[in-house]
Amino acid sequence: MTDPQPPPVPRSVTVQVPIRAPLPAAPVVARALQARSRLGGRVGSLRRSLGFPWTSPTWPGSVERPPVEKSLGSDFDTDWARSPAARVARALLLDGVVKPAVDAIASPEVTGTDRLEGLEGPVIFAANHASHLDTPLLLTSLPDRFRHRAVVAAAADYFFDRRVKALGSALVISAIPIDRTAVSRRSLDRATALLEDGWNLVIFPEGGRTPDGWAHEFRAGAAFLATRNQVPVVPVHLEGSRRVLRKGGGGLHRSTTHVTFGSPIRPQGELADTRALSAAIERAVAVLADEQATDWWAARRRSASGETPALRGPEATAWRRSWTLGESRRTESGTRWPG
Repeated sequence: MTDPQPPPVPRSVTVQVPIRAPLPAAPVVARALQARSRLGGRVGSLRRSLGFPWTSPTWPGSVERPPVEKSLGSDFDTDWARSPAARVARALLLDGVVKPAVDAIASPEVTGTDRLEGLEGPVIFAANHASHLDTPLLLTSLPDRFRHRAVVAAAADYFFDRRVKALGSALVISAIPIDRTAVSRRSLDRATALLEDGWNLVIFPEGGRTPDGWAHEFRAGAAFLATRNQVPVVPVHLEGSRRVLRKGGGGLHRSTTHVTFGSPIRPQGELADTRALSAAIERAVAVLADEQATDWWAARRRSASGETPALRGPEATAWRRSWTLGESRRTESGTRWPG
């Protein structure tokens, strides 16, 4: 008699679990949400019926809305900075604080002030720009009759982007906002009105600080204001300010600086054209740079022969421009530039 064989064991077993549909929202929760929605609608209707101040005020459709007034940038008001009280405070700050600080840090050597004898304002002082030190350096180097009645054309997007900075710039250096990103009629009209009122204008035609020591192309703003108002332009060359305080940081470093004033350029004859006058201002600053690096006679001789080194440096790669700038300071060729 044989034993019965056990039934075969299945290799796999599949279990099917029924999938239930999502449970519907509980009736209590649904009724609460509906009640909340109805309550919110009633509250909104009640607020609209009550009007202001429970809702935002409305503007009559028949009345034209006034333009939104800005308070910073090129719209910053600087009239208060030229009041008698502000002028006294600025004179005390410039002569008692800023000038001693500049003398201690930069030791400026000022030449060419004899070329300003007999010159009366208003005058536009146009200088190259290599450092934030340039403004206090130039202002404290001006003769008193120009210094205490001078305004500085400052970049609206930098010096007037915050209220505290704008107030300080207007009070200490008598800065006025100038839009350097676009032609601004308001900026030009403000500068024109100040020149007509007898104020002198300090302006940096490059529109910004040099990043490598070589100058940018001069913009035509100074020339345009000079031709528009028929006022002379005094070219100024600043040397050494970048060694004291350069763009990009690095802190202050004591060094000697040089401020050289040129002869006034009047917008007359061929220079009555804005472009011609702008080019003449740039050439004059280049001659002053050559004069500071060598001597008056050598600079004038090169100027007469059209061999004055350009302020903008060679058309080359960044390392080549940097090398040329450094080499030129170690030679006597007269090619010495701000930095």
